[in-house]
Amino acid sequence: MARYLDVHPENPQPRMLQQIVDALHDDALIAYPTDSGYALGCRVGNRDGRDRILKIRGLDDRHHFTLVCRDFSQLGQLVHVDNAAFRAIRSATPGPYTFILPGMPEVPRRLLHPKKRTVGVRIPDHVVVREILDLLGEPLLSSSLILPGETEPRTMGWEIKEDLDHVVDIVVEAGETPAEPTTVVDWSDGAPEIIRRGAGDPDRF
Repeated sequence: MARYLDVHPENPQPRMLQQIVDALHDDALIAYPTDSGYALGCRVGNRDGRDRILKIRGLDDRHHFTLVCRDFSQLGQLVHVDNAAFRAIRSATPGPYTFILPGMPEVPRRLLHPKKRTVGVRIPDHVVVREILDLLGEPLLSSSLILPGETEPRTMGWEIKEDLDHVVDIVVEAGETPAEPTTVVDWSDGAPEIIRRGAGDPDRF
């Protein structure tokens, strides 16, 4: 059964945060709230966690995973960002955007798109997530918690606990969560292409 941790959305309890991070270090898979609905997350090095995410979501190996980063500095260590993308992405983060960019050699090949060698990156504007990332000291491998047959990410921790009780290890509750997924911008070919219109304003690109 999944642990259900009720974390304060503005002043997250250090003890709770440490429990989440300790579990992630032990290769747990968590369901956690972001500024654009719930997501599934695990450590980048957690191979089993990646496979569990694909199974829960009913996806294949061509799925674009997202590396959720603490800040722009961490993001820049994972993907190639040219000058034009640098300015636009920096001004839009943190926020409800996912950017698809060519992965750096440090990103494991199994996380890259098999043909394009790209990966999604994002910096969420959510207090609890950023505190978790600070403590973890590395990005989270993540994917929106959109179940097969659904079109929007889940928003209620208690519903996730009921539906995914035996397939995730921790459900993090942190108050009200928006239902709209991120806006996805593919910048892998040197110019922005809007792949999905979501919570972030796409017109800025």
